[in-house]
Amino acid sequence: MTTLAILTAAGSGTRLGRDLPKALVDLGGLPLVLHAARRLAASGTVDALVVTCPPGLTDAVQDVVGRDDLVDLPVRVVDGGTTRQASVAAGLRHVPADTTVVLVHDAARPLAPPALVRRVADAVRTGHPAVVPGLPMVDTVKRVAPDADGDPSPADGPRVERVVETPDRALLRVVQTPQGFDRDVLVRAHAAGAGRAAAEHLAASDDAGLVEALGLPVHVVAGDEHAMKITTERDLVVAGLLVEEES
Repeated sequence: MTTLAILTAAGSGTRLGRDLPKALVDLGGLPLVLHAARRLAASGTVDALVVTCPPGLTDAVQDVVGRDDLVDLPVRVVDGGTTRQASVAAGLRHVPADTTVVLVHDAARPLAPPALVRRVADAVRTGHPAVVPGLPMVDTVKRVAPDADGDPSPADGPRVERVVETPDRALLRVVQTPQGFDRDVLVRAHAAGAGRAAAEHLAASDDAGLVEALGLPVHVVAGDEHAMKITTERDLVVAGLLVEEES
C-alpha cells in the first residue's frame, strides 16, 4: 500500500502575534512545519508528502522542507486555500491515483510523534477507512443554549448561557491529527462537501467530519499528548519545553 501525507501549513500566525505564517514560526530553532514533516518521515510509514502553504510561499516552504536531510521522502509544496478544508482539497488534487492511504496532518501539531503516525496508518490499512486519534476528555463538558425564558444578560454584566445537557465524558474524545483515510473515501467526502470549503463558518474543521456527513463510520485510536495544537503563545512555550525534553 502507498501512503501519502498532506501537511496543511497555510494558516496565519495572527493569534501567535506573528507577522509570518504559523507554519514558519520558530520552535526550538526549527519552523513548525519542519518539525511536523520530520516526524511524518521518521514514522517510516509515509511514502510521499504534499505540503499546502500560503500562496506565494511555495518556494520558501520547499526550501525548508524539501531540502532537509531528515525528510527523506518526495516533497511537493502547493498553494493552500482560504480555509483548512480548501487547503486539504488543494493537496488532494496532487495525490497520485495509485495512493491507497492518505494521512492529513496539521503543521500546527508539530510534535505528533512517529508512533502516532504509524498507529493511524496501520488502523486504515487493517480495514478502517477513516481513523482519527483522540484523547479522553478529562474535564466535565456542558452543552449550552440561549436562555429559553428570553432573559438576556445585562449589558454591563457577564454573558449568561443555559445548560441543557451534561454529556458523559467517558464517551467523549478530544480529536487530533494526523487523521487517516482510504484515498477513495477521502476524495468522495471532499467532493460531496466542496460547497462548504470557501467560507470559514461553513467549512469542516476536520476531514473526519466530511466523512461523517457521507454517513460512513469513523474510528478512533489512542492519541498522544505531544500532538497538542499550537494556537497561542502559551502553547508555543509548552511545546518548547517538550522539545527540550526530547533533546
